[in-house]
Amino acid sequence: MALKVIITGASSGLGRALARHYAALGAQLGLFARRSDALADVAGGLAGTPALCAADVRDPAAMRAGGEDFVRRFGAPDLVIANAGVSGGTLTERAEDLDTIRAIFDTNVLGIAHTFQPFIAPMRKAGAGTLAGISSVAGYRGLPGAGAYSGSKAAAITYLESLRVELRGSGLRVVTVCPGYIATAMTARNPYRMPFLMDAEDAARRTARVIASGRRCAVIPWQMAIVARLLRILPDAAYDALFARAPRKPRGL
Repeated sequence: MALKVIITGASSGLGRALARHYAALGAQLGLFARRSDALADVAGGLAGTPALCAADVRDPAAMRAGGEDFVRRFGAPDLVIANAGVSGGTLTERAEDLDTIRAIFDTNVLGIAHTFQPFIAPMRKAGAGTLAGISSVAGYRGLPGAGAYSGSKAAAITYLESLRVELRGSGLRVVTVCPGYIATAMTARNPYRMPFLMDAEDAARRTARVIASGRRCAVIPWQMAIVARLLRILPDAAYDALFARAPRKPRGL
């Protein structure tokens, strides 16, 4: 029986690469993204016939309707990847940035809950399955000029950890994947050097390996995992001095 895989943010970047990866394995895909035209373009290049749902992860009703439709047609998924995310520079002192801050948190945190919610009950009933959330190494320390992005990814890491403990013993696994830099439209605007930059296909392969490995939480690539651990143990005073003058992402989504 074909693996059943749900992927959000499937129209571009890592999500699109993940769709290609799992389609090549013969999976029955359920692909979610905001733009129906972009989803159709992705589907046209894949083997098989993926189920498509044009829905914004910020809209719980739309995500629930899409999830319930997939379960009716194909049964409970084996793997749900909450990948949809947005990034942008923000400054709390600027009132006009508050809408951007809200959009980032709504997508990167609430979007994960909206993605998982329709599938947990049927997956519990099946007694098996994996919920994988895509966070970021940016969630390990707060980056200047990116408080909303770093904060949302830190919240995602903690939310996924809570969910993992909640579902212990249910047969469901929860996996947190924290990529470093991936060459996508999201990072193309970054005006600074991005160490250990991965292309989307490489990031998708690494993500799939983490999910299949049984690990609970992992940073990819491994070089960035070392950086993340070092940043975590760096004293606050040293971190502040080191990053106060760091280059910043341009404001806006």
